[in-house]
Amino acid sequence: MTTTLKNSNLTAEIKHFGAELCSLKNNKNKEYIWEGNPAFWGKHSPLLFPIVGTLKNNSYQYNDTEYHVSRHGFARDMEFELIDKKENSVTFSIHSSEETLKVYPFAFELQLIYTLNEKSLHIEYKVINKGASQIPFSIGAHPAFALPGNFENYSIVFEKEEPLEYYLLENDLISNKTKKLDVQNNRIPLTYQLFENDALIFKTLKSNSLTILENKNPVLRVNFKDFPSLGIWTKVNAPFLCIEPWFGYSDTAENSRNLFEKEGIQILNANQTFHSEFSIDIL
Repeated sequence: MTTTLKNSNLTAEIKHFGAELCSLKNNKNKEYIWEGNPAFWGKHSPLLFPIVGTLKNNSYQYNDTEYHVSRHGFARDMEFELIDKKENSVTFSIHSSEETLKVYPFAFELQLIYTLNEKSLHIEYKVINKGASQIPFSIGAHPAFALPGNFENYSIVFEKEEPLEYYLLENDLISNKTKKLDVQNNRIPLTYQLFENDALIFKTLKSNSLTILENKNPVLRVNFKDFPSLGIWTKVNAPFLCIEPWFGYSDTAENSRNLFEKEGIQILNANQTFHSEFSIDIL
């Protein structure tokens, strides 16, 4: 089941399963979201919650009990409820349940709000602590943008000039090894060689946005000022690029497996609400 938002410039389509954005087209019917061809990667824009990336041994400990959570968490594999629909926005929700409590023993509500505004799609996250104690979580976006044609015709431009040092993954965990991107005027030409070792993981950035160019012409911009971390990823020979604003990232090999001590984790007090948003501007 899907829900559609439309204005004079854009049409967005969202699946209720995972509350996943699966299409974003302009008024000339140009598609900006990856089609989800499973030959490369069968997702479009999954939500990452209550973890981002991979836990050490895919597990953590809480109150002397071991819990297992798969890569990127379970929210992307849940059916969301449509709780509000307006002309230009839609809100989806899931709650903790008997099934989620087996792997994540915390009471929560998670809301996703999609809003169309002229040539922008805003995606808002709300995590509501429904329990009497603190809850630890990470949350992140994973939108894949379609890049038809020659991948090397595209480049990305960071908003600010900065040393773009990223962390390397080893066995899906964050290593201590880093590399720096070769940057000219904040711009990085795209090549598949960049992603031979999986995603580029930036724990912190000064930039609040990243723009995709095709033959030096702006295509779209992702604004992520609320988010401290960023992942950039594709699969070799795949015609898409993921730009992923995150709160949190994979475990390190040295992680204690205590979720409250996890690097990048968010801690939400009882009866409090966490809020963040990012947006996609079509240029």
